[in-house]
Amino acid sequence: MIDQFINFVIRPPRADYNPDQFLWEKEFSLGGRKYKREDFELKNERGHTLRCSHYTPSSFPDGAPLPCVIYCHGNSGCRADANEAAVILLSSNITVVTLDFSGSGLSDGDYVSLGWHEKDDLKVVVSYLRSNLKVSRIGLWGRSMGAVTSLLYGAEDPSIAGMVLDSAFSNLFDLMMELVDVYKIRLPKFTIKVAVQYMRHVIQKKAKFDIMRLNCLQVSPKTYIPALFGHAKDDKFVQPHHSDLIYKSYAGDKNIIKFDGDHNSSRPQFYYDSVSIFFYNVLHPPGISPTKSKIEKYYDLGDIKVSAGMDENLLYEIIATLRNVTSDTASSSSVPPSISTAKSAGELLADIAPIASLNDPLINGGEELNGHATPQTEDKQGGENEDCYSCTSSNRESWGRCSSLGSDDEITTDFVDSASGNQSTVDVLATPLRDNQHTALDSSKDDGKKKAAQITKKSKREKFEKLEALSQRLRLCFQKRINHRRYSSS
Repeated sequence: MIDQFINFVIRPPRADYNPDQFLWEKEFSLGGRKYKREDFELKNERGHTLRCSHYTPSSFPDGAPLPCVIYCHGNSGCRADANEAAVILLSSNITVVTLDFSGSGLSDGDYVSLGWHEKDDLKVVVSYLRSNLKVSRIGLWGRSMGAVTSLLYGAEDPSIAGMVLDSAFSNLFDLMMELVDVYKIRLPKFTIKVAVQYMRHVIQKKAKFDIMRLNCLQVSPKTYIPALFGHAKDDKFVQPHHSDLIYKSYAGDKNIIKFDGDHNSSRPQFYYDSVSIFFYNVLHPPGISPTKSKIEKYYDLGDIKVSAGMDENLLYEIIATLRNVTSDTASSSSVPPSISTAKSAGELLADIAPIASLNDPLINGGEELNGHATPQTEDKQGGENEDCYSCTSSNRESWGRCSSLGSDDEITTDFVDSASGNQSTVDVLATPLRDNQHTALDSSKDDGKKKAAQITKKSKREKFEKLEALSQRLRLCFQKRINHRRYSSS
């Protein structure tokens, strides 16, 4: 039993993976833009080799340096856990670096330390990025052990621009005592304390750190880096009150988000949106110049082709639904559509839902109502970019705007009503009295036409939204070979 607890701390199950299979490819596309993965190795102070990866755009905009977020994985995790971070942040011109900590993944080392030595590994990566002329501000995103690592390092380096701390524990000793109750180990309290002291001695000898000194509450009152805390409500492994304690004692600008799920569950979309907004505000990445229309971006799937390992049933379902949406007719046929393996994904999607059928001014006009700015609008807003990948739905226009102010539909409708009211006032002042009655009738007719146009526009917009969602599913289906299941914390 004691040996199991010692392994829980310093030798949890280790992620063994193939980088070419579980990481993003060396060259890949997201939302119509091309990116690349650069692998590199660093040596930490203990002489261990750290395997790292850096996700960047294939070409930097205007040659300007870009901000970077270092993703720190959990105690049984690895670099592949940062795949979701890359999807969320790259579209905002924020690069992502991820590493296997010493004792984790493919890096050297036999033991982990739940943040104690990992903070020194993180220091090595930060120093490497400081020397890189293509990197500007640096942020940290940690989960579980990675969140503790980020907090411990952030207390030593106030130059970090911002931190996202997901499921951090406040005190390792308290966590261990809680897990005794969670796993219902029926031993007297004094026996458990004696066992913990024995474990402390063994861990110090093997992993070279003291479990009694691993306490985030000692550093949080001295840390002033802007921080976003996150924790799952049903987390039994690291209970939510740990984040609450750190949050209350944290000295810097802070916010905390609670969401449904447990320690290892996938995070909800609104949490990823909040993370995206947070890093955009603290890292200030340069804007992205639009190069393609909204529809064209979703048709750009690169040269990916149908492979034998693909879920064909899912593919048939998506294709059938796409055809129904674009043709406005319900298909009663249960026969799977034929799929040509010789065609690329982009060609296949174009055959299913021809892009020409979508170039409707009402659909394109509806993009603004959905919060997708036109290129002209983006220019007026200082080049603010939009997210165009399925893992995040927030856009730069809505950032910093409270959701209680109303939806984009409401804002647009108010603008139309206000504009029509102003125009009506001008007409009354410029029209003789005898024409006032005719003007009122004409105005009522115009209002009816506007309402009908808005209803048509709404239906077109809904059709575009359905097609957009389905095309995203088709993309994910084609890219299933790079999907990664997060390694669960032990």
